[in-house]
Amino acid sequence: MEEATGVVKHVLLVKFKDDVSPEKIDELTVEWANLVDVIEPMKDFHWGTDVSFENKAEGFTHLFVSTFESTEGVTEYFYHPAHKEFGKKALPCLEKFIVFDYKPTIVKQ
Repeated sequence: MEEATGVVKHVLLVKFKDDVSPEKIDELTVEWANLVDVIEPMKDFHWGTDVSFENKAEGFTHLFVSTFESTEGVTEYFYHPAHKEFGKKALPCLEKFIVFDYKPTIVKQ
């Protein structure tokens, strides 16, 4: 197996508070996605909702994935003023979340 050079995936599993409207979730998601245009090491952003039939999500409803050029890029993102401002809006809407950063591994056969 070969670890990807530099690239880091930043994964966030989220359960929004019950009183957060779908419209507010959409607004936050668009604002988060737009950080790609503001924070240079953030290369892309994807998200989705749980569609699994297994019912193993433990209450988490949304998954957000960003790609960064390096672990240093994730750190730059974390401390960037635009991310900090976004966090002030988003964190009060979250009941719980998990963050997981990883370097993708390529399986060679």
